[in-house]
Amino acid sequence: MTESTCLNCDTSEQERPLITLKFQKTELYICPQCLPVLIHKPYQLAEKLPGFVPSENPPPDDH
Repeated sequence: MTESTCLNCDTSEQERPLITLKFQKTELYICPQCLPVLIHKPYQLAEKLPGFVPSENPPPDDH
């Protein structure tokens, strides 16, 4: 059995809790620290989510 890791930072479930998500019939995991990236900047994960097409114009950063 392979160890579950965060799709963004590769943190393992032994280091930090992971949240399970499904995308195109694939089960993926993301840690709470990286969840804001998935919510607010999903285009940053486009290369890590095969088949994901982000919006063409990501919103500018407010910070």
